[in-house]
Amino acid sequence: MPYCKVKNANIYYEEIGAGIPIIMLHGFTPDHRLMSGCMEPVFKENDGWKRIYLDLPGMGKTMDYDLISNSDEMLKAVASFIDTKISNQPFLIIGESYGGYLTRGIIKLYKEQILGAGFICSMILPDKEKRTLPEHTIVYADNEFLSNLVEEERNDFKSNQVVLDEYNWKRYKQEILSGCNIADTAFLDKIQKNYGFSFAIDDVLFQKPTVFLLGKQDSVVGYQDAFAILGNYPRATFAILDRAGHNLQIEQTKLFTAHMNEWLDRVEEEM
Repeated sequence: MPYCKVKNANIYYEEIGAGIPIIMLHGFTPDHRLMSGCMEPVFKENDGWKRIYLDLPGMGKTMDYDLISNSDEMLKAVASFIDTKISNQPFLIIGESYGGYLTRGIIKLYKEQILGAGFICSMILPDKEKRTLPEHTIVYADNEFLSNLVEEERNDFKSNQVVLDEYNWKRYKQEILSGCNIADTAFLDKIQKNYGFSFAIDDVLFQKPTVFLLGKQDSVVGYQDAFAILGNYPRATFAILDRAGHNLQIEQTKLFTAHMNEWLDRVEEEM
């Protein structure tokens, strides 16, 4: 299995394709499958990109992360991975939820090296009490299908998705629950006590092609807080999708793939 040893972790990663590297950062608790599940279909018609999916410390198969105790040190692990794996090469970066928060930190550190950035349901404010959130709502439910799930599965599905049908359940189970079930919860509890960076990250003007995809029904990180940083990304497409919660990439697959393809087209145009 491929591992990359950095100062404060031994990071598991999967690499697919050849070309310009794209660093993929998943959210808090799942693992790299959250990103590979939604991003690999984008590259069926896009050649020339090396997709690098990593497991953040405390998640997936990454090991030896005992020295990490906050998001500053989590960021250092990702930065060390980038330095080790791709050195001074230009690269793209995509982050989902907490991975989007880390992405803003990476942009601050590597702004001149990054060709473009993607944000999927990105966490804007680490303090949950300060977030502007809609109430959790279910937009659509296939009750006949839901009756086939055991109660625990059904309740978990209802609390985390806004479109409840067989397609969404299968992907939710394969791409999200699979990682959540193997996460180091004690370690993640420790990180959440020091969830925000100790330094400012939104004092950078990033003028490369960017895409923000946000769920109108996202009750985890919301969508309204992202407006506050939109001015830092003058080349950003900013889309708020209805019928989408915190797992927008699953619930709005067609629009997600279309926006990602269009973003890659804009990146290529600038190269």
